[in-house]
Amino acid sequence: MAAKKKRNPEDLSIDELRQLIINKRRSEKSERLAYFRRNGRSMPVETALQPGDATDGLTSPYSEEDYIHPRRKKRKGFFNRVLVVIEVLAVAGLIYVFFSVFTSLNVLNKEVAASIIQPTLTPTAIIQAVVLPSGHTPPTDPGGVRFNESEIPEHLRAYVQSLANIPIPTASPEQAIRIQIPAISVDAPIVMGDGEEQLKKGVGQYIGSPNPGQVGNLVLSAHNDVYGEIFRDLDRLKAGDEIIVYTQVRSYTYVVQQQQIVDPTQIEVMAPTSDPFVTLISCYPYMIDKQRIVISASYLSQ
Repeated sequence: MAAKKKRNPEDLSIDELRQLIINKRRSEKSERLAYFRRNGRSMPVETALQPGDATDGLTSPYSEEDYIHPRRKKRKGFFNRVLVVIEVLAVAGLIYVFFSVFTSLNVLNKEVAASIIQPTLTPTAIIQAVVLPSGHTPPTDPGGVRFNESEIPEHLRAYVQSLANIPIPTASPEQAIRIQIPAISVDAPIVMGDGEEQLKKGVGQYIGSPNPGQVGNLVLSAHNDVYGEIFRDLDRLKAGDEIIVYTQVRSYTYVVQQQQIVDPTQIEVMAPTSDPFVTLISCYPYMIDKQRIVISASYLSQ
């Protein structure tokens, strides 16, 4: 039987070309199916191309998306994940902004509240003293007894006047309330502050000096020739004499260490000490009052 003569595609009709393509695809699928069977990878029966399928033209049992868009599917899934990440970051950013605003408002409210509260007044430190306490003109002065402003350097007088308004600290059970000096028969009340009005009431404690028994220099002053002449006989004290200071809780005993006569501006005698000390100050000499007598005593621990 003579071999069929090959015909040029230009000589074929449209139906013949279609049938030729179908036959070619059927042959290719049959070859793939045979290959899969040889390798144990048989295709499902329902997916194999059956004779007669040619009537549906060039259609396939698989969808167009199954054959054409695997990369597009993967790309779409990647973009979806990116969008999810962006949304999560956006929500987190909004939460952070709200939290920052809330925190800032909270801090601002606290600062405003703190600015409204009036600061607590504290005692003036000893370093602010310009002259030693208890200074006054003698009772024999033509103008009578008054604060001796001449003791203060002229350029510091305005500053000393500003210290007159120092607030008196609230009393506590540990605060000094009485002093006894048996050697010179002193028994007098102690008040907080050593201004002119306080020293009319008794012995004044310098504001800022410690309570009895505490570390530091407890500074007490009184007049020697007016308002009871409480400290008139300080010059009679000698080393070893006792000074007893009372609080509402207990008494504290100090022992005299030294006596000295100083100028009114020698405020170093009021300086803080590393041990419990008491310093007694009064004008000197009697009825002249141009200097100060200072008694230093150390705490006798009990």
